[in-house]
Amino acid sequence: MSTRATRPAEAAYAEPGDLAYVREFARDEAIALGLSRLRADLLAVAVSELATNTLQHTVGGGLVRIWAEPDRIRCDVVDGGISPGFGRAMPAADQPRGRGLAIVERICDEVGIHLDGSGTTVSLAMLF
Repeated sequence: MSTRATRPAEAAYAEPGDLAYVREFARDEAIALGLSRLRADLLAVAVSELATNTLQHTVGGGLVRIWAEPDRIRCDVVDGGISPGFGRAMPAADQPRGRGLAIVERICDEVGIHLDGSGTTVSLAMLF
């Protein structure tokens, strides 16, 4: 467990072939910062879902930043798109799409969105 804030580590992604690297980056950094393997795997799933949405719905790829704070791991997924629309109910099991963001909200301890003129930052947190 980290007892102090750290500087963010960053990984950029721009194409579907980068997704495995993004998942590995998020998981490995979270473990190195003190998150348990299980919680780091959950963070990697959330980051992968957000990065996949970036590649499906925006142009230009994105950036993942991850760092430790005294009681949590923080992770930002930044892209040039618009707000992904959190806060919706889990889609029915027979729906072909739409579960990813609902899953992100359920597996992370905190999910926030920041919009500015250049795009969207989805901020995730996993408590130690």
